[in-house]
Amino acid sequence: MADLDPWYLDHLRCPIDHSSLSWNGTELITAAGRTYPVVDGMPVMLRRDKPQTIGIARASIDRAMGDQDVIDRRAPDHYLESLGIGDNEKARIVEMIESGTAGVDPVTSMMVAATSGNQYVHIKGDASLAEYPIPDMKLPPGNGRRLLDLGCNWGRWCVAAARAGYRPVGIDPSLGGAMAARRVARQLGLDIKFVVGDARWLPFAEESFDTVWSYSVLQHFSKDDAKKALRQAAYVLKPGGTVKIQMANWLGIRSLYHQARRRFREPQSFDVRYWSTPEIADAFTNAIGPSRLSVDCYFGLGWQWVDMKYMQATHKPILVASELLRRCSLVLPPMKHVADSIFCTSTKPAVSRQ
Repeated sequence: MADLDPWYLDHLRCPIDHSSLSWNGTELITAAGRTYPVVDGMPVMLRRDKPQTIGIARASIDRAMGDQDVIDRRAPDHYLESLGIGDNEKARIVEMIESGTAGVDPVTSMMVAATSGNQYVHIKGDASLAEYPIPDMKLPPGNGRRLLDLGCNWGRWCVAAARAGYRPVGIDPSLGGAMAARRVARQLGLDIKFVVGDARWLPFAEESFDTVWSYSVLQHFSKDDAKKALRQAAYVLKPGGTVKIQMANWLGIRSLYHQARRRFREPQSFDVRYWSTPEIADAFTNAIGPSRLSVDCYFGLGWQWVDMKYMQATHKPILVASELLRRCSLVLPPMKHVADSIFCTSTKPAVSRQ
């Protein structure tokens, strides 16, 4: 039995009806009798009655419910079965754990390409990586405001938010990812809360966050599921609060290339969904409030200027070109329509819309 941080009882709600929860030492329970397991102090608030957006969510549920058959016995405390990576990658994590040679958390070292982009693949599983690739937060200073990161995985944007003065909460359907994020935050001495959950069914009270953030997550959802997540973001956002979410633009050069490679077929499973810029603006405005688009990057998804030092020599010119075009878009706004990666920033009205 693990202790539960009292913060969770104060702030978590049932993702089905948003009712309050109590703690019996093993599970979180609603007055209606619904239960949510807690694994080593980590609440698992996934809905078991709904299809999942990604297979790792089902693995997280099975592990949290005590299914002994799903446990990867090589490193049970790292919840490898819920990471969504191949067996060779899991074996590399185990190797780094056993050798104690990794400069950063071994799970994070292996997940960095999945969360940051293919341009980071050369540092994946690199035991010599001595620091976490933490991006710059694309938001004003936090000044103690509460921020929710949808799809936090190992917590890179939560760390960025904490360093920018926010009080972050990260949610992700991967138990292994959330546990890695908690280890990273503790290693860095940061007070960040993490929950295993689904962006479509947020387990928080109404109007409990000043800012909702997400990067490289909703672009993988079906468009219907993404719109559900936006409505949930609006529900937990305070009046006057801000949502800022990255999406993939179908007219970007690299985006068109990837769509052509899959012969413009309908996306499946966790494939990237490409949206037009008017489609993004309409979806966000309808769900949350007045919205504006800005450029994240060109020539792909995930390029971060602050990560120049991690780039291979062949990738550095691409990053430079992307950043130059992004800066040009600040004075030539129509350029955003051909960027690969777009931010949409929406503001919830200070008074309810009728």
